[in-house]
Amino acid sequence: MLIVQKFGGSSVANPERIKRVADRVWRTRQEGNEVVVVVSAMGDTTDELIALARQLSDDPAAREMDQLLATGEQVSIALLTMALHELGAQAVSLTGPQAGIATDGVYGKAAITGVAAARLRAELAAGKIVVVAGFQGLAPNGDVTTLGRGGSDTTAVAIAAALQADRCEIYTDVDGVYTADPRVVPEASKLPVISHDEMLELASLGAVVLHPRSVELAKLYGVPLVVRSSFNDNPGTLVKEDDGMERAHMVSGVAHDLNVAKIGIFDVLDQPGIAYRLFAALAEEKINVDMIIQGATRNGRNDIAFTVSRTDLKKALAVVEKVKEAVGAKGYTYDDRVAKVSIVGAGMITRPGVAAAMFEALSAEGINIEMISTSEIKVSCVIKESEAQRAVQALHRKFGLDAVGQN
Repeated sequence: MLIVQKFGGSSVANPERIKRVADRVWRTRQEGNEVVVVVSAMGDTTDELIALARQLSDDPAAREMDQLLATGEQVSIALLTMALHELGAQAVSLTGPQAGIATDGVYGKAAITGVAAARLRAELAAGKIVVVAGFQGLAPNGDVTTLGRGGSDTTAVAIAAALQADRCEIYTDVDGVYTADPRVVPEASKLPVISHDEMLELASLGAVVLHPRSVELAKLYGVPLVVRSSFNDNPGTLVKEDDGMERAHMVSGVAHDLNVAKIGIFDVLDQPGIAYRLFAALAEEKINVDMIIQGATRNGRNDIAFTVSRTDLKKALAVVEKVKEAVGAKGYTYDDRVAKVSIVGAGMITRPGVAAAMFEALSAEGINIEMISTSEIKVSCVIKESEAQRAVQALHRKFGLDAVGQN
């Protein structure tokens, strides 16, 4: 079998943990598998490098930040390869560009456009374990670019897809995907299996165990993912294509996201093209908009409310200020003390009344809903940040999720 294994920063935070990872990788190789390993920077290295840059500049150039941040993963791959050599393994470390990872060239949050896998295949054919730096690739102009937070997950899945690997194992500090964050809901259950679609929704809605882009790639190319702990040998969670079977539970998990801000624009003109002007301007600034609600028309005008990440709020408000006259808005407001809570489950498709049950649970806790969005397999609500933990716990109880992993 060909297996791609990815280890996050906490898994390689110090020499002892690197040795433990090397042992696991070497054991996988000795079982007769070909192995490619994708590694993140050690521990808090990326945050430390960002802090170092901020000591020199309040607004460092994006290109130079990528030059700086890419070094974190290069340290990890070299050290892990040295540890593998000490075990008697044949291994070679490759940076993202050396491994053939091509990107679109957007500094700080580049997208992978392809993987030229010839070098990877050659090293595997030579019997080597290949250790690849996650989070980075090569832009068309020859610059190193980084993929943004969680980019190592995306690197691993992209390599697995390019090599048609049998599976991609994501090792982290938790031993699988849970029905809710165990730090918020101690009774949360580990899911033995979850579909790509459900995992994509959970990842997009705040569950940080996998990066959304990595799940999207896995779904697109049919890559089976296994989420496991790097600190024990417990079975993890298999993320795979939906088999279409009826679900015992209508809801598989509850997610929450505190990195949310709400912006409301008042009395915009009710004319064709108004929404386009607003959201095209936001898109030009690479600002991702999540939930959007347009109010009822009155006197030829209406209100538009939408959410962005708190990290993008300052940029988003600058855009709104710039376009408010063009869209005829009389004013705007924002709230950066909100959160999003969501329920996700493929079983919701065939069961009516799920949203009503969610709203009932929140109402029973006295929690007011400010915004709502839905899809076939999720319902999300924006609420006050201070009520997020209580909301997650109430929803977990409402849908009986403490028993999901037992079925």
